[in-house]
Amino acid sequence: MTTPLATPLFTPLALSSARNRQICSQIRFDSKHGKSFESKSIQKLNLSKLRKLDGLKSKKFLKMGSQEMSFERKLSIQAMDGAGAGDTSTISSNVFAIAHLLVSLGIILAADIFLKQAFVAASIKFPSALFGMFCIFSVLMILDSVVPAAATSLMSFFEPALLFIQRWLPLFYVPSLVTLPLSVRDIPAASGVKICYIVAGGWLASLCVAGFTAIAVRKMVKTEMTEAEPMGKPSPFSTLELWSWSGILVVSFVGALFYPTSLGTSARTCLPFLLSSTVLGYIVGTGLPSSIKSVFHPIICCALSAVLAALAFGYASGSGLDPVLGNYLTKVASDPGAGDILMGFLGSVILSFAFSMFKQRKLVKRHAAEIFTSVIISTLFSLYSTALVGRLVGLEPSLTVSILPRCITVALALSIVSLFEGTNSSLTAAVVVVTGLIGANFVQVVLDKLRLRDPIARGIATASSAHGLGTAALSAKEPEALPFCAIAYALTGIFGSLLCSVPAVRQSLLAVVGSGVMT
Repeated sequence: MTTPLATPLFTPLALSSARNRQICSQIRFDSKHGKSFESKSIQKLNLSKLRKLDGLKSKKFLKMGSQEMSFERKLSIQAMDGAGAGDTSTISSNVFAIAHLLVSLGIILAADIFLKQAFVAASIKFPSALFGMFCIFSVLMILDSVVPAAATSLMSFFEPALLFIQRWLPLFYVPSLVTLPLSVRDIPAASGVKICYIVAGGWLASLCVAGFTAIAVRKMVKTEMTEAEPMGKPSPFSTLELWSWSGILVVSFVGALFYPTSLGTSARTCLPFLLSSTVLGYIVGTGLPSSIKSVFHPIICCALSAVLAALAFGYASGSGLDPVLGNYLTKVASDPGAGDILMGFLGSVILSFAFSMFKQRKLVKRHAAEIFTSVIISTLFSLYSTALVGRLVGLEPSLTVSILPRCITVALALSIVSLFEGTNSSLTAAVVVVTGLIGANFVQVVLDKLRLRDPIARGIATASSAHGLGTAALSAKEPEALPFCAIAYALTGIFGSLLCSVPAVRQSLLAVVGSGVMT
């Protein structure tokens, strides 16, 4: 018993014989592309056999074939037109995304620069970026209470800039490590050992204080943990980015070697290859296997890449390493180096705290007791214990004051030490970064040894002791702790800055240090 033909494409042919049905049943139909195609067995049939079929003439069959070929050509043309339209749409969307990023990031950077200039003109010592952060957070909260949709739209508008800052955040800490040989040159070896002792021991002590405080408060309030707002993740680095920065490095290095002042000054001429070597080192470092990154952090790879590039240029040009490192971080606004460009983003990092705090406002409200108590106690302990231990081990007062904000993110730590006179800001930045690296490498192991299992306690303890680098390391393996890390990371810097902005607090710290340093 034969099966009737089910393919609508062939019903007008009225094939009558069983042989016709058997042959045509082998013709398949692809519904996805809307076209029929012949199986291999049909393709092998010659034209003479087809002519012998009952009721089927060769002309009719060939006509059908030509119709199919015409239909396929039309589909092919339509597909090509669709692909072209798709490519155009993709290009336009990419252009729009880049423009969106530039505008949103540009607004944040412009706001930071404006606030800095305004605070300098008004002789205000309070961190300008922190004031801007409070303003942005207040605006978001007001909009959320009056017009929630406006607050949501504002958050969405700045999302590309926030992801950019999150993606490149560790890179902004690197200049202090790259120029570390210049920063520690005048520090005696004995003082360097004491600083290392304070940094390593202080990190462990701050971790314990913050973690166990959070556990104690949680046992008292007994607030159940709820799911936090999802945190956006930046995209990984592409091969195109890797090769693009590699090309910039080679071309700019050769250009600076043969034309040392082609861009006006040595710092500007060295800027492209020093910046590209720093970025390239970070991209390579983030792509290393996890087993290697656990002992060779991407930020170390990043700093090492920049130092090697500076060393190679110093050797090839005959100038030596020190002048090239001096060009890396000039601290002169009119003649910036690669490090100045990177550190110029630190203010925008503080402004971005407003958006992360607003996004997690429900979480902060629910766990306010644990978060604020732990952050306040940990920050007070970090500042005053550093001052006390520095005095006990006989560290020079100016160096002790320089490392007071060791557990506070670089941007705000630099603002804090600027409130004191006679401090070494380069040492401050280096100590903060080293503290973060210690936390990034050892925080999980130490938390496990201390039996701190609670995600809230682990997140708060990590961020309060090792700021951004520790936060990134822990959240990569424990995403449930990320919201608490982000909040504690921001609040620790905010509270530390507010605390040190009070003259009485600064005087009390100096009294503990036993310093004649002026405020």
